[in-house]
Amino acid sequence: MDLQELECAINSADKPIRLQASRSLGALIESGELKRTRLEEVNNHVHTTWSFSPYEPSGAAYAAWKAGLGIVGSIDHDSIGAAPELLEASQNLGLASTVGFELRVSFLDTPLADRKINNPDSPGIVYMCVHGVPHQKIAEVERFLKPVQEVRNLRNRAQVKDLQALVGQYGFDLDFDRDVVPLSRFSEGGSITERHILYAMARQCITMFGKGERLVRFLEKELHIALSAKVQALLLDPGNPHYAYDLLGIFKSNFLPRFFIQPGKDECPSVYDVVAFGNSIGAIPAYAYLGDIEQSVTGDKKAERFEDGFLVELMDLLVTIGYPAVTYMPPRNTVAQMERLQRLARERNLMEISGVDINSSRQSMNCPELLQPTCRHLVDSAWALVAHEKLSTVDPSLGLFNPANPYAQQSLETRLARYADLGRRMDSRHPLDIIKLFE
Repeated sequence: MDLQELECAINSADKPIRLQASRSLGALIESGELKRTRLEEVNNHVHTTWSFSPYEPSGAAYAAWKAGLGIVGSIDHDSIGAAPELLEASQNLGLASTVGFELRVSFLDTPLADRKINNPDSPGIVYMCVHGVPHQKIAEVERFLKPVQEVRNLRNRAQVKDLQALVGQYGFDLDFDRDVVPLSRFSEGGSITERHILYAMARQCITMFGKGERLVRFLEKELHIALSAKVQALLLDPGNPHYAYDLLGIFKSNFLPRFFIQPGKDECPSVYDVVAFGNSIGAIPAYAYLGDIEQSVTGDKKAERFEDGFLVELMDLLVTIGYPAVTYMPPRNTVAQMERLQRLARERNLMEISGVDINSSRQSMNCPELLQPTCRHLVDSAWALVAHEKLSTVDPSLGLFNPANPYAQQSLETRLARYADLGRRMDSRHPLDIIKLFE
């Protein structure tokens, strides 16, 4: 295969083809025939097709390599199924990697039960990540998440029925098993999200009206959706490579609040249980800070208040629950918000982890904000996270927060610096050999 064919194959629907492409591209990289501009940027929060994303795990690894990143991390909603492939493909490409998962947890048994914390849709329900899962614990995570997926799909099925009741009169015929499930990796341990449902609706809309003027007219005249000039121009362009994703975004804004069913405790396990599980397997549970939105930094969020008004109380609660870390996305917050969060995290001895969630073909893998003075330490944290994951895969006692760690009595800052250095010196083609560097 030539380079163009390999770049296509690495995001193929066929896993053996993807992995063979990663080996072939890796050989070109190792020989120096394929080069890139290496940046200091990293991203620990890339979604794959195991939740919702245009990227297969191998494709995500290669897209990150091509973007110049030093680290790629897979994070999927309610699933860790992409992890083995991402690890293998990254190793083939000579790219550092880390794996984890994201899920919604219940704060309904905490003092903040009635607050809108970091979830725009559900008071008392919180998004969190579990980073740096040791590789021998991946199967255990899959078993832990399986009941969550099963309950979520009961709600997904009901949501599709409710959406169809809203749009059936316009010619849509949405069926969960026929139209939504095939868009997912559910049979391989992947999750199904509201984005899958809306993507199925977008595809069906394109089939009904084609791309261009007829579809735009349908949205405006029949569905009474007001389109900005910019969005209208995107939908009038049949050559737009992101067409279905752009249409999904329109449907998300206009229909999600109308068919969304609130998840219950059976789908959102107690935060106490999830944090305890993450700690027990040697991973790093992290609260995902969102922050109040006065004016969206990224332009994709409405003005809304979240945890900033009670952040001190929340941070104290995180320590009580047993969180070792917080995670946040520099492009989504102001400098003032990040500086406040960072100060509170340092005071409470919480690790800071960064990542920008990638789930659309329009998004860039890059995060230049990490190179600003407010965020540069997050690059070191990412390398420490990688070292933690690889070392605790070889020897669980070497996890950053394991009480048996030889450096356990040193400050978190010192441990992070040591581990960041190990991560940077690691051979990404033989990542578990990092143990040879440990002193």
